[in-house]
Amino acid sequence: MSIQRMDNVAIVVEDLDAAVEFFTALGMELEGRAQIEGGFADLSVGLDGIRSEIAMMRTPDGHSKLELTKYHAPELSGAGPENPPPNTLGLHRVMFAVDDMDGTLVRLRAHGAELLGEVAQYENMYRLCYLRGPAGIIVALAEQIG
Repeated sequence: MSIQRMDNVAIVVEDLDAAVEFFTALGMELEGRAQIEGGFADLSVGLDGIRSEIAMMRTPDGHSKLELTKYHAPELSGAGPENPPPNTLGLHRVMFAVDDMDGTLVRLRAHGAELLGEVAQYENMYRLCYLRGPAGIIVALAEQIG
């Protein structure tokens, strides 16, 4: 037996509306929002008294999803520095292929995104960059140019 697919990546955020706006500006589509609480949530996650709201975002091709989660209870827990550098152990970043790097950056900067470095070109194939989005999430963008 093997896995069928990767279903989604979950990201815990403090401001769910801002995160939805950011990923919508990136080009993702809001699939739906839901309140999550009760025994099944406590048991599956391993926390007591979960009250959360999620927003499921999907890529335009429908193959990839991000689950943005805002916990109302229990209280949020910090795992380390507020804005860890890209070489921090754990989830590194989420990368998206884009068709217009410059236009995408303009839209995301309007939602607080900040470049970690610069837009760089890899050979004659890609333009790449890392930026920090909501809740300190590192988002990488790749534009194929050749």
